[in-house]
Amino acid sequence: MDKKPLYNGVLYKHSDLTEQIIGAFYAVYSALGYGFLEDVYVKALVIELKKRGLIPNTEQPIEVYYAEQLIGKYYADIVVNDLVIVELKAVKTLVAEHEAQLLNYLKATPYEVGLLLNFGPKPETKRRSFDNNRKEWFVAKNNL
Repeated sequence: MDKKPLYNGVLYKHSDLTEQIIGAFYAVYSALGYGFLEDVYVKALVIELKKRGLIPNTEQPIEVYYAEQLIGKYYADIVVNDLVIVELKAVKTLVAEHEAQLLNYLKATPYEVGLLLNFGPKPETKRRSFDNNRKEWFVAKNNL
């Protein structure tokens, strides 16, 4: 039986894209299962996303500023179609720190939607969003 809710509208920003990414995640998880290093899953997911006609970019830089000075540089695992940050984990279970990492990536970038995907003993997915109109740096930069 299909478990999809019965609705015709878009519930979330980029929901069609995030559904495609999550579908690719489950395809990779079904093929590889649990136990590989995160890098293996990143490479496999990139292949699967490309097969589905999506555009994944790996190791996208995320720069963090304070008082207009660069104080840190991180890298998102994958950014899909220049719209969604995808952070992969290969841990026993997701914890609050993993979600905080994704939210901080969203706060520091113009991206508004992120997925946290865990290739653990049980597959886990979390979707988070942070609208640009709530980002002080973004509002100031774009004179909103």
